[in-house]
Amino acid sequence: MDPVSRSFVKRRSWAIGACFVLLLLFVSEESPGAPITFNTALPVAEDEFIFREQFVFDRSGDDPSGANRDREVFSALSVLGYGVTSDFALFGVLPYVDKSLEVTSMGERQSRDTNGLGDVTLFGRYTVFIDNIPGRTFRIAPFAGVELPTGEDDATDRFGRLPASIQAGSGSVDPFAGVVATYQALDFQLDTSVSYKANTRANNFEFGDVAQFDASIQYRLWPSALESGVPGFLYGVLEGNLIHQNKNQSNGNKDPNSGGTTLFFAPGLQYVTKRWIAEGGVQIPVVQDLNGTALEEDYIVRFGFRFNF
Repeated sequence: MDPVSRSFVKRRSWAIGACFVLLLLFVSEESPGAPITFNTALPVAEDEFIFREQFVFDRSGDDPSGANRDREVFSALSVLGYGVTSDFALFGVLPYVDKSLEVTSMGERQSRDTNGLGDVTLFGRYTVFIDNIPGRTFRIAPFAGVELPTGEDDATDRFGRLPASIQAGSGSVDPFAGVVATYQALDFQLDTSVSYKANTRANNFEFGDVAQFDASIQYRLWPSALESGVPGFLYGVLEGNLIHQNKNQSNGNKDPNSGGTTLFFAPGLQYVTKRWIAEGGVQIPVVQDLNGTALEEDYIVRFGFRFNF
């Protein structure tokens, strides 16, 4: 393993170790399934908490600009949800991020990086429709929230101020809203979500607004039939994420080499027990219609766990 890779692993070991200690400390009575890449409409029980830890590795290295850009982002996302009532839940997301960018400029290979706490996200979700019959449930739940500028957004290195794409935070207050629907039966679950995030300006820079549509199906692979004494259930997961981002703006001018539309296909696995859930999947871009020389995604890997207490 090269020195850069060893450093990359070392910086993350504390986060991974701490989160698995938490997994051993907390237990729950029941953990329903859910999508891997987005939220669900299934409830958080009144006066109960749900904790989710997810590790995300995002690599973008397909560079049409000729600058041979290579960007890697590692995120450890800690999510805590609380059931205010059986219909209303509050959520908070605290990210730790580690970002790096390599680029060739004037014949020199430059390596730039930063790490630290990112921007905190707070949102609420309210169930407006419920249809329950034995063996299945259907729910619709709008949600709304805000991403707050808690991460450092003015980091510098020997080359000067870091680009906005690898700052730990954005510096802006960014509201978002959407709606999620869930249909759950005994051997499968369907989830769909649509959302819009309005990014605002900070430091004379503004990321483009983001519109997103997500869909997920989780199908029980094992056991093939429900029976007593089974310790857990293995689900196959297939998800799709259609994401459109407007062009970024710098000093009031739109960047022609930013934004566009990407469609991800995300296969994964999920192991569900009465106490916890372990899950993992890979988001693979199957369509990328980006503007100008915007950096293209290679893949996004996600794995983690969650539990109620």
